[in-house]
Amino acid sequence: MTDESLTVDDEIVARARIHARDVAIDVDWECLEWAVSARAKRRAGACRWDGEVATIVLSRRAYEAYDWAQFAAVVRHELVHAWEFQRHGKSGHGERFRREARRLEAPRHCEAFTDPRYLLRCLGGECTWESRRHQASKPVRTPENYRCGSCGGDYEVEHVSSGRSWKTAAGYGGAKAALGEEW
Repeated sequence: MTDESLTVDDEIVARARIHARDVAIDVDWECLEWAVSARAKRRAGACRWDGEVATIVLSRRAYEAYDWAQFAAVVRHELVHAWEFQRHGKSGHGERFRREARRLEAPRHCEAFTDPRYLLRCLGGECTWESRRHQASKPVRTPENYRCGSCGGDYEVEHVSSGRSWKTAAGYGGAKAALGEEW
């Protein structure tokens, strides 16, 4: 392979592997694979487990949006998942994960690297709850069937790029129809 045929994905995997080898974590490197996702919009990384091999999937968009220190922290975060899978057969963000992540200076959650398409915002007087969404999920399409994640009150949904908002399924349909191709 020549330098001209190397891709951004090759660069991401190479840098991640080099960084991973310097991380003080006891993973079985022979049972660890790497991949890059060009589609991921919310997750900077993920670790998948098939019972034998842990595959760390890194987001190209996160790599392009973050500086190296932030992205290296994502690599360490996913290494903790790989370590948990290899040692315990499962992984989450519980106490064992938090302890190991703290030791490696890996974040429990990563900062957003793309703007959300929708913003859910509580309508309760002093409540400041917000939730970001990238897809038109049920809470986005039918907000009247759901409640604020903090106080239990009603919320509205905003289509971020247009500023249009709605509180019902009919409002969602109206906003979508009014925006047409801008949706």
